[in-house]
Amino acid sequence: MRVSSALALLATAALSLSACGGSGSSSDSGQNIDTGQLGNTGGGTDASAKGPVTIDGAQKGGTVTVLTNTGLTTTIDPAEIYYLDTMSIGGQLMFRSLTQYKYDPDSKQMVLVPDLATDLGKHNDDYTKWTFTIRDGIKFEDGTSVTAKDVAWGMQRCMDVATFPTGPCQYYSNVYFHDGAKYKGPYTAPTQKFDSIKVKGNTLTISMDKPFPDMPYWGAFPANGPVPAGKASDPKTYKNHPLSTGPYMIKSFSPSKELVLEKNPYWDASTDAARTQYPDGYDFKTQQPSEKIDQILLSDSGSGKTTITYDNLLAPDYQKMKQDSPDRLILGGQPCTFYWGPDNRKITDKRIREALSWAYPYKNAILAGGDIPGITAVPATNLMPPGIPGRTAYNATGRKPFETDASKAKELLQQANAVGYPIKFLFRSDDPISVKVKDAIVRALNQAGFKAVPVPTTIANYTTDRANVKSDINVRSASWCSDWPSGSTWLPTVYANTDATHTGSLGANYSVFSNKAVGKEINQIQLMPLDQQPKAWNDLDKEIMTKYFPLFPTYYGGVVMARGSQLQGVNDDSALGMPTWNTMWIGQ
Repeated sequence: MRVSSALALLATAALSLSACGGSGSSSDSGQNIDTGQLGNTGGGTDASAKGPVTIDGAQKGGTVTVLTNTGLTTTIDPAEIYYLDTMSIGGQLMFRSLTQYKYDPDSKQMVLVPDLATDLGKHNDDYTKWTFTIRDGIKFEDGTSVTAKDVAWGMQRCMDVATFPTGPCQYYSNVYFHDGAKYKGPYTAPTQKFDSIKVKGNTLTISMDKPFPDMPYWGAFPANGPVPAGKASDPKTYKNHPLSTGPYMIKSFSPSKELVLEKNPYWDASTDAARTQYPDGYDFKTQQPSEKIDQILLSDSGSGKTTITYDNLLAPDYQKMKQDSPDRLILGGQPCTFYWGPDNRKITDKRIREALSWAYPYKNAILAGGDIPGITAVPATNLMPPGIPGRTAYNATGRKPFETDASKAKELLQQANAVGYPIKFLFRSDDPISVKVKDAIVRALNQAGFKAVPVPTTIANYTTDRANVKSDINVRSASWCSDWPSGSTWLPTVYANTDATHTGSLGANYSVFSNKAVGKEINQIQLMPLDQQPKAWNDLDKEIMTKYFPLFPTYYGGVVMARGSQLQGVNDDSALGMPTWNTMWIGQ
């Protein structure tokens, strides 16, 4: 899963799962972030969870204001939701799916529970067939009853990779569902049949090409939820107002500017095991300067008392909030790796890619961006963060934590006869923090023997420009987060061969790394016995980095969010490193 643009700001200028989430009402220091377990969720499940959910003392009413600098710049069509912020906001407030996550105050973790389905699914002995029963009483925001056919259409629709090139289905449904790799989708190939999702009454049965024991986790994505068939879900228009099945629905939406939600009168709390509907609505405002967001929350006056941000506080503001109002901090781990991905189509010499990793100004970029070393930026080695099952640390370069060595970089460039090699990377010219980080990178690259060529874009256009396979850049700053705690959600996505030149899509492969031998190994691991897969994923992670060095991690993530004093029930969603929208309420 991609880090939301807001959370990725520092990485992009320079967002399933974490074991330790900070409590929204009692987090007061970085001690709540266990940096050795960033990718470990504990895997809690509760197949018998039922609604309605009530919170002792919670009050109804009021509007929650949400401020973000660069968030909500990507699509909210459920078929293509694959960023932390849209996944979190969409999944907890608007779009129901087969399964979902519920916050457990005792473990401070998110637990997988049923949603549209009556349980977490039933499987055959080898996990190649899954059956889900869709519960009664679910309605769209227009009052129309949701059927199993609506859910099947939503799942099938997502598999059209050409129509939804940045969506998640290409890594799971198209890979695991029977004949999914051959299926082009209902928009690209409208006459092509796809029979791997069968509907009988209120029951869905999914046939697989290979074992998929993680289907209940995949079921929690909005892509596995109901969508009305026909013109109502035309991809060109549906992304502007997808129909809600959750407690809130869209009142107005201006992409990259504002999303206003109001209560959905057809949401039935008795059918929902995790969500609540206490506030009257939510007002998400994007392109807000980071300094302004922090000052509103620090002052805690007027509407600031009912305001929250899912951006990380800038380092000086975090220290002030920690001293003055530690109870209003929301701290937690984040199962994410931020990295620089040289375009392997263009930077073909491994020595140049390695030189770039020595030239990169880790500390200076982090400090220029206002990040907090050791809390929101943890030194990284492996692609997969600590806590992923089977993961053991390795160090492909021998570089010390956050070490920059210009002389080492220059030596590698000399060996490659590439001194003065141009490095073209994007930055947001309309964001002062992004400009500061860009300046730090330019100084470091030039000092190390590269020729830094920063390429300006805007907050609104950054994600699109980065995903453009023809952009005149040769390095992409990116990030990846666990979809659930398994190596199967890392290597097959980050290193997926999307054949970008021909398909016009990078998918999640921002280093544009393509290797047939690696692809074969990935497929072999997916067919291994389950107990052998964790170690195999780690071994392949190390092999790729050591042998090919297609990218280099800059840091692992953590979150330092803040809320106004009247917002209650706010916790760290340990599955996403986001606030728990589905437990939030406004007090007096």
